[in-house]
Amino acid sequence: MRFGEYLKTLRTEQRIGLRQFCLQNGFDPGNYSRLERGHFPPPRDEKIAEYARALDLKEGSTEWLQLFDLAAAEQGQLPRDLMEDAELVEKLPVVFRTMRAKHVSPELLDELAEKIRRG
Repeated sequence: MRFGEYLKTLRTEQRIGLRQFCLQNGFDPGNYSRLERGHFPPPRDEKIAEYARALDLKEGSTEWLQLFDLAAAEQGQLPRDLMEDAELVEKLPVVFRTMRAKHVSPELLDELAEKIRRG
């Protein structure tokens, strides 16, 4: 799922129309619609946080982090909170080299993601 799709999913789960949502939160409906449809790239973190709060997401919740992670991935970046972990950043090149050398399948990536989630 892409950032805009997820943003739309979160809004529609609340059963609120785009225009009503934008009116209640002071967002431009045209720009917000373009964002949901993927016509605009994800905005800066501060604006994402504003959207997350408008969607009643709890800071640090799974949904909050997913929104930021999708934005970072779409921007070709790693999430800022992960980049602040020096020990993790030091190990990332090994992960990248391994993934390139092994040509990891989507199934194997899904399996790895599930193992990471389970801790």
